[in-house]
Amino acid sequence: MIHTTFSGVATMKPAEAPTLIASVSRALELVDAIASSSRPVPAKQLARVAGLSLGTTYNLLRTLVHEGYLAQEPDGFVLGPAHPSQVAASPGALLARARGALAGLRDHLHAASYLSRYDDGEIEIVDIVDGPTTPRVDLWVGVQESAHATAFGKQILASLPAEARTDYLERHPLVSLTPYTVRTSGELARRAGLTPGLSLDDQEYALGYRCVAVPVAAQGFVGSLAVSLPIGSRASAETIARELGAAAGRLSLTIGAEFTI
Repeated sequence: MIHTTFSGVATMKPAEAPTLIASVSRALELVDAIASSSRPVPAKQLARVAGLSLGTTYNLLRTLVHEGYLAQEPDGFVLGPAHPSQVAASPGALLARARGALAGLRDHLHAASYLSRYDDGEIEIVDIVDGPTTPRVDLWVGVQESAHATAFGKQILASLPAEARTDYLERHPLVSLTPYTVRTSGELARRAGLTPGLSLDDQEYALGYRCVAVPVAAQGFVGSLAVSLPIGSRASAETIARELGAAAGRLSLTIGAEFTI
């Protein structure tokens, strides 16, 4: 902007800095941190990331939850239904949609629950919901090296087109993790054919645990919903299969066509 001084000399007036609302900037920083995470984020962690006091962080989080941009879970914060990314293929959006289904399975079956997906040629865990009396299986071997030994990995492999499944198995040798682990692709295929739409892991990944998985399928999405229980659990196979199937069906509809392989 040009203005004239008392001496009559025309000069450029410095542009005024825009007025910024600090609390808005801080709130957006919290939302961005949660949106980029594949797991719920605790308030203390958010405070550290944003460089805020815990009190200020809680005040901002309460407001964002009230407006629907965030939702609070027992182990942290996730994106809420009002956040725009709920209609986009982001890790935070998928996590927010899945948490209710996973928590419901944990509570009804008294078992840790797992959601996994096939993405860019690999099998990955999206989220795990457990509790003090329903501990998760210790994932002592990475999922990419052990999908053949897990119920959810087997289910995803069974859901893939033959070419994609062959490619995956060629890149990931069938490593023995316990005396019960499947060791050949032929045996893996044979077991998959015994119970279509339902995959089992009887101590193949970890001794003392049985896992059951069913498919989660939507346009552009290949995944699996699973639970793990200690060997000797009283839950019947029929009850587990029924609860898993119902939850997976609802989750498949919820995910819809927003996520791509």
